[in-house]
Amino acid sequence: MRVVGISGSPRRGGNTDILLDKVLEGARSKDAITEKIFLNRLDYRPCQECGGCDRTGACILPDDMRSVYKKIEKADSVVVASPIFFTSLTAQLKMMIDRFQCRWIAKYVLGNEPQFKKNKKGIFLSAAASGKKEFFSRARKIVRAFFVTIDAEYAGELFCHGLEKKGAVKKKRMILARAFRLGKSLVS
Repeated sequence: MRVVGISGSPRRGGNTDILLDKVLEGARSKDAITEKIFLNRLDYRPCQECGGCDRTGACILPDDMRSVYKKIEKADSVVVASPIFFTSLTAQLKMMIDRFQCRWIAKYVLGNEPQFKKNKKGIFLSAAASGKKEFFSRARKIVRAFFVTIDAEYAGELFCHGLEKKGAVKKKRMILARAFRLGKSLVS
């Protein structure tokens, strides 16, 4: 079982990053192989709407997204984590999701099934300083569309609001325990 975690946070050790680590820990406790992709460390550009994928369904941009495509194709489960910035996902995560336009074209325009493993599960994690829960619903819609594109069932979510300071989620034992259980659920 291979679980890939995607961190859309621009900083390591933040609340969302901590939640992602806990989910991956839960998956490892059930003998899953886990990998964490920290988007802020990758060298990739936004979708250029260049039409380069229109005939093949493959992106032509030569950057680090090539390895991301391969890792997500091989994954049995994908965990997407993003803090809420300006009522939605971070730019890092949105940019990555937009780059999956080529896979959407392959699947829905060209009729080619990308080589994603079937029966993949997807989990969405998010943290916000604000107490407004509607911010999560906006981000959820984007992540759900991404999961449909990569053939992943939306299998769970964990949203935490009111986390103003970096690392504040460490004091939320029940939330951390829930994140660990979510990780285990990906494998069982």
